Amino acid sequence: MQVVITAVGPDNRGLADGIVHYVTTAGANIHEIQMYDRDTERLFAMLLRIEWPGDAATLADLKREMTAIGTEKQLSIRVWTRDEQAEPPRLAICTTYRPEPALALLRAIRDRRLHAEPAVMIGNRDNCRGVAEQFGVDWHAVGDAQGHPDNARMVELFDHYQVDYIILARYMRVLPPSTCWQFAGRIINLHHGLLPPFPGFRPYEDAYEHRMLTYGATVHFIVPELDAGNQIIHQSTFTVFPGTPLETIKRQGETDHEPSCLVEGVRRVVDREVELHFHRVVRRAASAP
Repeated sequence: MQVVITAVGPDNRGLADGIVHYVTTAGANIHEIQMYDRDTERLFAMLLRIEWPGDAATLADLKREMTAIGTEKQLSIRVWTRDEQAEPPRLAICTTYRPEPALALLRAIRDRRLHAEPAVMIGNRDNCRGVAEQFGVDWHAVGDAQGHPDNARMVELFDHYQVDYIILARYMRVLPPSTCWQFAGRIINLHHGLLPPFPGFRPYEDAYEHRMLTYGATVHFIVPELDAGNQIIHQSTFTVFPGTPLETIKRQGETDHEPSCLVEGVRRVVDREVELHFHRVVRRAASAP
């Protein structure tokens, strides 16, 4: 089974040695290894993607050993695999203002067009609480009066609900690098513009100022330290007539186009059509387990 191990903590020497030694001694085949050192924050981060040779029992041994190494080295270590259980993947849906993307996801799950389970909804604003209540999904507010999120609390919730994927459904805050590394390859973002030409928080306005007639949305994996490029899962577009007011364009994009784009992007991931390898989205081999 394919297993992803992430480790994040204060920078020091020899942090990766124990992790790599254990998995290789156990007979695991390493498919990918990445390490990063943020000098400004003295943050060490590592991602290890392996083919684990054992069954569920030995996977439990792996988790115990990684927990022990984490305690010894002061690292936050997570061991995750889609192959551990047969149930649909569990989603954490993160929101700010707009309810449409989260609503589209929950409707697709209800209608069995998206084979996933909405484990929890998290918001740095309370705007989408009603959507969570409508579908009976646990809601947690993590923002203060200004909407500044408690990022540590978000990580606690991701772990508590044992989520497989984190969906940023128009969540309008930047996740810190440590969170991105802890859940590397498992954070999916909806960007309300076409990437790479229109990044940032005002893609509709930027495209409009360039007199574009084609607008769109992008679903991509969040990758620490990199802008979305090869991390794109899905993009879709819509075309407007010359002279269409910006307000009309935004209304079409926000209420209809963005939600459908997000559902398709998440579907590709939960149906295991694509994965993130070495910061690149790749099509998963049909013969893979």
